[in-house]
Amino acid sequence: MYKVKILNDISDVGLNRFTNKYQVSKDFDDEDAILLRSANIHEYEFNENVKAVARAGAGVNNIPIDKCSEKGIVVFNTPGANANAVKELVFAGLLLGSRGIYEGMKWVQTQKDNENVAKDTEKQKKLYSGNELMHKNLGIIGLGAIGVQVANLAIDFGMNVYGYDPFISLSNAWNLSRNVHHSDTIDEILKNCDFISLHIPLNDKTKHILNADIISRMKPNVKILNFSRDGLVDTDALIEGLESGIISKYITDFPVQKLIGNDKVLIFPHLGASTEESEDNCALLAVKQTMDYLERGNITNSVNLPDCHMDINGNVRICCIHKNVPKMLTQISDSLSQSNVNIENLINKSKNELAYTMVDIANVVDDTILNRIKQIPGMIRVTTYNFDKK
Repeated sequence: MYKVKILNDISDVGLNRFTNKYQVSKDFDDEDAILLRSANIHEYEFNENVKAVARAGAGVNNIPIDKCSEKGIVVFNTPGANANAVKELVFAGLLLGSRGIYEGMKWVQTQKDNENVAKDTEKQKKLYSGNELMHKNLGIIGLGAIGVQVANLAIDFGMNVYGYDPFISLSNAWNLSRNVHHSDTIDEILKNCDFISLHIPLNDKTKHILNADIISRMKPNVKILNFSRDGLVDTDALIEGLESGIISKYITDFPVQKLIGNDKVLIFPHLGASTEESEDNCALLAVKQTMDYLERGNITNSVNLPDCHMDINGNVRICCIHKNVPKMLTQISDSLSQSNVNIENLINKSKNELAYTMVDIANVVDDTILNRIKQIPGMIRVTTYNFDKK
């Protein structure tokens, strides 16, 4: 029986996918896996049994990745599961930023007692006229699951789209419209685009990527959209850009106190993935990934370990999380061969400093063999799976 601890309210559409092999509760202290959304677990004390942490969402800033890696805990996220919800909100931001819709609606709400509101509206509406999106230049920094969908929809709106992402994945490249202009440098976007939309993760390299230097190289009167993470933007530099006129509008999904009340800023209350469909999709994918790992050792959408899958070829599977160092495969194979254990199939993948090895064997392994593997220098975690082929 697998125990899954829930740290946030997770959609029942996802939780109902757990089979009778699982117990799901908020109260475990010996859980096999943790399922969460926004709960901050940087100070969480992981028990020795925890094998996986799955976030029903894309960002993992609330999870101590390095700590999990040291303990051999696989961290999953659900990229793309909320992409459509965020894409739609980005376009709401584009429309609101391009035309005076929000400002006009606020004015209308002040006219409740005005008997001549229809006539006055005709005079007032000129204050809220804006521009159409067609033929405007949109620059997208980050062509992940969300960035690609925003780019493709912008093409359908008749916009000229520039995309910048030196690390775009093969699958996202295939999904990207051929009409998107591939920018080799970020400067091409800065000098050409009327709108710039950020779609990159927040980490040490991307923190304050939108800073004074970047802003100074932008096309005047640019409109910035940030539906990724507030930490991507240097708030003080942004305010200076708004005051200087380089930036005419900033549209974001992250309330920042310094920006509240600024007439050139539109702030949404973090609604990006807050749809029923998105929450269902994220929960479904998080549960599916967790089950596949706990039952078969397969890894999909991990942020700290490589994707790694293998069909079942034996009665027993040994999965090893270890340092990405030379001769690990040789030492694992030697540990098995010393006990005359024949390998049916093997796969090894690496990601940065970590690697993952899956070995299928026909034999039942004893503690002596497993302890021999666990003692290999650089080995972090060894997990066995027994498959009943009856």
